[in-house]
Amino acid sequence: MMDIKVLQKWIGREESATEQLTPSLAAKFNATFDLEAPTDLGSPAPYFVHYCLAQPCVPTAQLGPDGHPKRGGFLPPVPLPLRMWAGGSCETLNPISIGDVVTRRSVIEDVAAKEGRSGSLCFVTVRHYFSCGDKLAIRERQDIVYRTPSQGEKRKPDAQAPRGAKSKSCAISSPLLFRYSALTFNGHRIHYDAPYARDTENYAGLVTHGPLQATLLAHYAAAKKDSRPGLFSYRLLSAIEGGAALELNADSAPNGLSLWAAQPGGPVSIKASATW
Repeated sequence: MMDIKVLQKWIGREESATEQLTPSLAAKFNATFDLEAPTDLGSPAPYFVHYCLAQPCVPTAQLGPDGHPKRGGFLPPVPLPLRMWAGGSCETLNPISIGDVVTRRSVIEDVAAKEGRSGSLCFVTVRHYFSCGDKLAIRERQDIVYRTPSQGEKRKPDAQAPRGAKSKSCAISSPLLFRYSALTFNGHRIHYDAPYARDTENYAGLVTHGPLQATLLAHYAAAKKDSRPGLFSYRLLSAIEGGAALELNADSAPNGLSLWAAQPGGPVSIKASATW
């Protein structure tokens, strides 16, 4: 049973970590996404590489059965079994350069219970601050959702995603998912352990990371405008399971772009907005 008042005692809890953005990490990030950019000291950091920096470093013995850190430390001990990244926003305030030492300070901002199509949900909002010395570089919001597994309930299929004025297809391969898990030190088994994803969490196959989808869309937005957005916000709507491709779409919007992605013929998996 979920006692939301107990879980809300985690609001205000903080943690922090520090890591240098090395040329090696930048090169691995670029290789993962098939990007060509300088990786020498002083060059601009790859866009959205902060998801790979100063991540929680938990001993293997302290991981839960899903590969995530056991609950009750920094994140509250939500009793619902499954955890997913539900959305977030990334505000770029100052540039990060390769070679910079980056500190992440994270704060639990909110814990809320809701009812969804498949039962009880718990949303945890985390605010991340990435700084280089006394300079705040990135302010980010992360929305985490906890839920119960779907049991094959029948519901009306989601509408097929529309095509944007601009679109691009990206390959989603098992090596890409594995490499991104390694870069972000993410042990969640749904991204690299197909039997676990199918048999335990009831997915059709390996699941594409939410932040990986966000990274692809953010890079697509930056390419369309030839500059990085000041604010990139997104919400995950449906899982990409066992897919070999992802269609990125963009339409013009006031002050920026409206973006979304989907598997070919499938529903929207992520919606985003980018403003400059």
